[in-house]
Amino acid sequence: MKIYVDMDDVLTETARELSRLAAALFDIHVPYEKIFAFDLKQSFHLTDEEYLHLMRGAHWKGALEGLPETPGAREGVAQLLKQGHEVVIVTGRPLQTANVSQGWLRQHGFPELPFYCLDKYGRWSGGDSADPRLLTREAFEQTRFDLFIDDSPLALDLLQNRSDSRILVFDRPWNRDYPLTSSMRRVFGWDEVVAAANAATTE
Repeated sequence: MKIYVDMDDVLTETARELSRLAAALFDIHVPYEKIFAFDLKQSFHLTDEEYLHLMRGAHWKGALEGLPETPGAREGVAQLLKQGHEVVIVTGRPLQTANVSQGWLRQHGFPELPFYCLDKYGRWSGGDSADPRLLTREAFEQTRFDLFIDDSPLALDLLQNRSDSRILVFDRPWNRDYPLTSSMRRVFGWDEVVAAANAATTE
């Protein structure tokens, strides 16, 4: 199977770090489990200016390099590859973060994987259009995946029309009220991701 894997909060513990960053920058204390909305401006009760400041801090090279790995992610990806699946990283991060993002994957022992930046949320534009790591919406729609793994409600909205594919919703506080479609299944960790991928190949 060809498997799409998101990066933030699927491979990395990004929201936990953003919670700490908001506390450091603005003295705003919202624990990870209280992040009720994917829109951090809403969850952290930020002004527009504060939100932009938070995002600049979050996309700083040192911040991205220091993100912890989601438990079991490296081992889970290795298992998927061992079982013959094709794993493709599709992140909503801006293209400008591609080098540091791929560096993080190498630093954490992930194998070299196809890596793409897709504007899933309509939040960024620009970048080198000739960079092969830039995946446009049009190209994405034409790319076949058998299985998707993502956590963001906005990304899940984007994937809903892929009725011929399976979608694994990686459980996070901000997606627990998301209405799952018949093609979606909630998973609570990488062991469940691997098990669900194996089950899909035998059906």
